[in-house]
Amino acid sequence: MVTARINRGQAQNYAYTLVKLAETYTTAPRMASLANVSGSNSQIKKRLIILSNRRYKQASLKWSLFAGLMIGVIALVVFSSTQGETNSALGQDVTISQGNSQGQAPAAVQGNDDTSPGITIEDITGPTYKGKVMLIKDSTRIKLAVTKGIGVQGEKVSELVKDMGGIAGINAGGFYDPDGKENGGFPDGLTVKDGKLVYNNVGEKEVNIVGFDDQGKMVLGSMSADQLAARHLREAVTFAPNLIIEGKSVISGDGGWGIAPRSGIGQRADGTVIFVVIDGRQPTWSMGATLKDLMKVFEDYGAVNAVNLDGGSSAEMIYQGEVLNKIANIFGERYVPTAFVVRA
Repeated sequence: MVTARINRGQAQNYAYTLVKLAETYTTAPRMASLANVSGSNSQIKKRLIILSNRRYKQASLKWSLFAGLMIGVIALVVFSSTQGETNSALGQDVTISQGNSQGQAPAAVQGNDDTSPGITIEDITGPTYKGKVMLIKDSTRIKLAVTKGIGVQGEKVSELVKDMGGIAGINAGGFYDPDGKENGGFPDGLTVKDGKLVYNNVGEKEVNIVGFDDQGKMVLGSMSADQLAARHLREAVTFAPNLIIEGKSVISGDGGWGIAPRSGIGQRADGTVIFVVIDGRQPTWSMGATLKDLMKVFEDYGAVNAVNLDGGSSAEMIYQGEVLNKIANIFGERYVPTAFVVRA
């Protein structure tokens, strides 16, 4: 059922998740809530073999090597006797972060003193996740980086930050994959850089925009290409859903998107920009967060506007050339079309 509904890139993520589940099972008690997605160790191995044998569109040598590697790893993990303790976030009680609308940081955070002036980085934890928060005091330092190969090939977030001479960054807008190559070269929706519309695959259709105007104010909302100029947007991408609009939290329930790696961007009333990245799909480290969890982080940090960005294996935070979070991708950084960059 799974292989009939996923492409090659998604199959890689699925196989990786199965391996991580097997690792967890060898070091910690089984979790009843995961039984349906994992099964016995022999079943996990069988699923990996099926994944490796299935013919996906645009199959590549890279995928074949990956499949072989995964089967080797699962054999080692499942059939080796392992001992030790696990530090899994799921195996211990974690205090839910608390805060207030005045911008008080959550209690379960750890600061990073080795940062550029005007930038603060903190660790965050929740019941099912671990992540990073970056606070940028001067919003005019935020610029949008766009891949040099727009419409052809994406770039890693670290490359996008480096290309702009930036000091930090986070993945930005979504993208689509017309050829099934997972190359990240095609931004989805509307993309604005330095006040110019550089990509549009929706014509005059209105889409949800997240960006910054010429005064450094974060702008959210549904608009068309013709409306962008009227809002004086200098940097903008397309993604959704919005989490907080003008101080009002707008996610109901858990958001309906399940638990996954997340990234988002928000802004306080004083202009401070908030980057959030939450790790996921790694049972021994972090399973991920719901949209409500992500919204709660922004609430705790005093955001008056906030939006969800492209998550999953795209969720990534860069600082001084290093990836700060644990990416949910065995191959490392994903190729994406855009990133919000903090200028040095």
